Amino acid sequence: MRVAMYYNNRDVRIQEMQTPEIGPGELLVKVMASGICGSDVMEWYRIKKAPLVLGHEIAGEIAGVGIGVKNFKVGDRVTVAHHVPCNTCHYCLNGHYSVCDTLRTTNFYPGGFAEYLRVPPINVDRGTFILPDEVSYEEGTFAEPLACTLLGQRKAGLRPGQSVLVIGSGISGLLHILLAKALGAGRIFAVDITDYRLTMARQCGADFAFHAREDVPALVRKHNGGRLIDIVIVCTGAPAAIQQAFNSADRGGTVLLFAPTEPNVTTPINIWDLWRNCNSIVLSYAGPPDDTAACIELIRAGRVNVRDLITHRLPLADTALGFKLVAEARESVKVIIEPHK
Repeated sequence: MRVAMYYNNRDVRIQEMQTPEIGPGELLVKVMASGICGSDVMEWYRIKKAPLVLGHEIAGEIAGVGIGVKNFKVGDRVTVAHHVPCNTCHYCLNGHYSVCDTLRTTNFYPGGFAEYLRVPPINVDRGTFILPDEVSYEEGTFAEPLACTLLGQRKAGLRPGQSVLVIGSGISGLLHILLAKALGAGRIFAVDITDYRLTMARQCGADFAFHAREDVPALVRKHNGGRLIDIVIVCTGAPAAIQQAFNSADRGGTVLLFAPTEPNVTTPINIWDLWRNCNSIVLSYAGPPDDTAACIELIRAGRVNVRDLITHRLPLADTALGFKLVAEARESVKVIIEPHK
């Protein structure tokens, strides 16, 4: 089979690999669509393990079923989570699935930018989901990133009517805007450094969109009844954006740090202001199975329209172009790779 082998953001090669053989309890999935995630182009993070086949936002058709698999059959349309929790450790039992050791070590093989992949038994058991007929393969690729978004907003405690500021309007930020609107948020504000993404933010439901170089707290006060923001969501690792988030949170407000920085990056925090204003800082990573199932339903019901976020659909042979588009972050949002086209 063909795969797109990642060496670095500027070197992604189409190569041949043996189609995975499956064992008991496993699945072979024919990958029909695979989204390029912003984390796929975090070169400082990915290059340490290169060369490898990336791709974790996938949807496809079951092409093979291992002995003992009872809940799936050949021909089923599915999306598969690459990371799954054990559900039995101290962290899982206390609701902290994202820090489960099992979640951080599980994966399917070789990756989503391939014609086929093997799903291990634990991923079959708690990370494989049937796609409803109303959900296309390309829409199915959003189950994983939208689940991450839902977990983040749950951890931030978003309630209907609350104001939301999303800093960084790439794919993660736009999903946060769409989901916050679906969950009944009040005024939604967006910030970015490019006009293209600010336009996309407005199209996704942001009531106001500002360039990052502007005085965002002042503009928020102007358009939010003199108040700052209830829930500030940071979807970029830029230290300036993190500082902007602290400056934009209202008394009693919450800052959700959704995107990582590079390791060892620090930013000053005024503890006195946080204490005096009773602010909360929460962090979020990954999305547990329940959130994935919930997000498939949100997509099926049309509550979150992910289709309009797709700006490019490319065959596997053009995966290198897809990585270039995502890494440059200019006029692209979601790039979908279709391995069998």
